[in-house]
Amino acid sequence: MKAAVITRYGSPDVLKILDAPKPTPAAGEVLIRVHAATVNRTDCGELRAHPFFMRFSYGLRRPKRTIFGLDVAGEVEAVGARVLSFKPGDRVFGMCPSRSNGAQAEYASVPEGAVAAMPAGARFDEVVVCEGAFYAHAVLKKIHLKPGDTILIYGASGAIGTAMVQLAKASGAAVTAVVATRHLELVKSLGADRVVDYTSEDFTRIGETFDFVVDAVGKASFFRCRKLLKPDGVFSATDLGPWGQNVVLAIWSWITQSNRVVLPAPGRINGFMGLLKSRMEAGQFRAIIDRKYSLAAIADAYRYVETGQKVGIVVICVAAADESAT
Repeated sequence: MKAAVITRYGSPDVLKILDAPKPTPAAGEVLIRVHAATVNRTDCGELRAHPFFMRFSYGLRRPKRTIFGLDVAGEVEAVGARVLSFKPGDRVFGMCPSRSNGAQAEYASVPEGAVAAMPAGARFDEVVVCEGAFYAHAVLKKIHLKPGDTILIYGASGAIGTAMVQLAKASGAAVTAVVATRHLELVKSLGADRVVDYTSEDFTRIGETFDFVVDAVGKASFFRCRKLLKPDGVFSATDLGPWGQNVVLAIWSWITQSNRVVLPAPGRINGFMGLLKSRMEAGQFRAIIDRKYSLAAIADAYRYVETGQKVGIVVICVAAADESAT
């Protein structure tokens, strides 16, 4: 099979489209003929092993896995022993495990519990949204968001941010989204109750306080945002924050039992795909696709994501029939 193979850390120039062994599904796994995958910030961080200490997880001298890609959508090619939910020919979407080879290839083998049947009528490029939605859901679950709560989401135009706006609205919360000028109409269309343009005003001085403030891009900080919090409000983030301060603050908050800063633990993916599928079928969640690339042009996709300017998801069209790439 063709795959984007990575054997050393570095820039997108180290990616090579090579022949790789076609995986064989183990017990409890489904083999997927991949139609669509994504490139995201997680992939770019792993490619460059940034920050450096992440090499203890990724591999000290070289990547432990040679094919990246968390989001996957395609058709079931074969199933391993004890798989009961799927059969060859089923159209599925889900997430590849972070510690084994991923979806930036023609085939990927994925645990049964990490995939779900695609919503009826959905395209493959519309359902490779799981990674961003998974992390967004982890944050909202950690802060116990409930109907009537108020939440401000900083960086609401990326994969995690667009997912968080939609999931928060589906939870019944009042959502304020902070984005650049060119994304104002987008986040309004996703259901944000109020939109703040951070290029024209200081979002920390809008004269409101919130139950929750979430940094969805790792560019804000608790100290900058704390004036936005109600007396018992909580700050959360999807990133380590400047100099890893979010981790330190979360630990201190846990020690002091103040719970002012919390970081999510993503946890197990089993069950999440069903939740996301139900949101899609109810019209409460949709993909925001920025660009699409063919597998052959995946290095360009990495370069674009590394600019930090992507909106929603960047799709890799793997199957030839789906290569409507731009």
